[in-house]
Amino acid sequence: MNFILPLLNNLSVFARPAAFSIYFAAAAIPIGFVFAIFLALGKNSPNLLINRLSRGYIYFFRGSPFFIQLFAFYSLMLAFNISVWKPLGIDGFVLHPLFLGPAILGLNTTAYTAEIFYGALLTVPKGEIEAARAYGMTRRQRFWSVTWPHLIRLAWPAYTNEVVFLFQATALVYFTLPVIGDQRELMNMAEVMFQHDYNVFLHFGTAALYYLVISLVIFYLFGLIYQRLMRHMPQQARLRFSWRRVQRVS
Repeated sequence: MNFILPLLNNLSVFARPAAFSIYFAAAAIPIGFVFAIFLALGKNSPNLLINRLSRGYIYFFRGSPFFIQLFAFYSLMLAFNISVWKPLGIDGFVLHPLFLGPAILGLNTTAYTAEIFYGALLTVPKGEIEAARAYGMTRRQRFWSVTWPHLIRLAWPAYTNEVVFLFQATALVYFTLPVIGDQRELMNMAEVMFQHDYNVFLHFGTAALYYLVISLVIFYLFGLIYQRLMRHMPQQARLRFSWRRVQRVS
């Protein structure tokens, strides 16, 4: 009972920081998803310039630690503050963590998502694309009617993992960006609470519990979407546990 009450109190205190962590991920996901499509197509493009630029972008963000990216882009934005942002009167918005955090997260997840989409793009059946071309479809029609349905079905399981990793990466946002008011995310709040009573298991455990529960919700919701994407496929028969089957195997 002595542990339950502090845990319940922590769960209520950490609810608002959990909402900020969800915001960072939810704001970055659409950015990464849309730009990743163009980046994957660019990496597959026969145009040498577009191909090299796309590959360079993906290599930079996948090859460097996310913490370094946060620090580097925040420092870069600060460097232009006096000369660019402040004269335009947008320094408070551009340097605000609620803008800068999702922006950097979006740049990072764009690279990882683009690599997932590119891998799925390479496995799209070439015969169906050739059949669509022979049928007289334009390049845009071939993409949205043939390439995209195959691509998204193949990429969705790996993309689900990327979304979960993106949500977990929000733990690093406020280790680099400034905290404004009470706009704290989960790990930042856990650190603040830890400095009061040094109860590492309670505070960081509560943050970990929130990350676990929200990750499970993400897996569940994206699993429903995947079932919708694969609704045309025959359902596999579910295996039922049986002691008789176990005895036969042994």
